[in-house]
Amino acid sequence: MEFNSDTLEKADKTGKKRDELRGKVLTLKDLVDYQDGTVASRMIVNTKAGSITLFSFDEDEGLSEHTAPFDAVVTILDGECEVWVQGVTYQMKEGDTIIFPAGVPHALSAITRFKMSLTMIREKES
Repeated sequence: MEFNSDTLEKADKTGKKRDELRGKVLTLKDLVDYQDGTVASRMIVNTKAGSITLFSFDEDEGLSEHTAPFDAVVTILDGECEVWVQGVTYQMKEGDTIIFPAGVPHALSAITRFKMSLTMIREKES
């Protein structure tokens, strides 16, 4: 799957369902289901300051190499994946977190089915 700003916009189809999540205790990995042969996503926060999007990846799926204009924080919620950051490969599993620096090429690929949380903070530091 190719990742760009349209990917997050497609994940943000309705704000109403996001509003239903506010003020509740959530188990993030339960908010996005696996789908055979594809990547699924669900945006749970979307503001001018940033967004939180949950993704599920079927085995052998991934996101192609890309960059982001802001730091991207990824936490693995279930399963295992490989990530590449500026040519260095890391294996990640449930509970692991990585911060992809702004403007640095990165990609990821499923080792097993996996779920992740992506937090993007859009405001630049002053």
